[in-house]
Amino acid sequence: MDRREAPGGSLRERKQRLAREAIIEAALALFDERGFEKVTVTDIAERAQVGRATFFRYFGDKQEVVFADGGAFEAVLAEAGGPRADDPIGDPPGDPIGDSLPAALAFARAVAVSYITRLTADPAAYNRHERLVDSHPELRARSLIKQRGHAEVLRELLESKGAGRETAALAAEVAVAAYHAARTITGDRPQELPAAVEAAFDRLAGVDGISARST
Repeated sequence: MDRREAPGGSLRERKQRLAREAIIEAALALFDERGFEKVTVTDIAERAQVGRATFFRYFGDKQEVVFADGGAFEAVLAEAGGPRADDPIGDPPGDPIGDSLPAALAFARAVAVSYITRLTADPAAYNRHERLVDSHPELRARSLIKQRGHAEVLRELLESKGAGRETAALAAEVAVAAYHAARTITGDRPQELPAAVEAAFDRLAGVDGISARST
């Protein structure tokens, strides 16, 4: 997946961005060459030609480097605050999961599909990342923690748009479940993953009259 961030910013910001990218590229190359468990932070810093202190300025440990996505999730959330940002998602009084659920699902769907589209822009890199994570229990655990974090952020965003807590939680968890189902279905064909997530929401659209189609 493309982890590079957009150019721009001050000279200091560009230098910081280049250092961060150098660390990521060095780490991924070393993981491929030696295997994740045989690479140390010192190895990564030396390959990236930075000091250990610089490494820890950007990452808490080598696991964290694996999940660096160039701010893709944050960028998607920023996009979600675009033209549709003022569209309210509110639950009727006394109905915690009421008429607002379709709107909450549509919003969660748009965020999920946009984020996954970014992550799978480079299918080969995405597959390398998934193989690395799947082959190490500690990375699988870290991946689940990151996904939980994304679900919480999405829930909070939905609540800020007026959705009740139950509606927001349900919509956020459906988005995560749609991703996992789509990943199982598509296997090592990440280029099909965004469409598979869309299809998962489409199938939910006919359940008990729920509409998850984004507009």
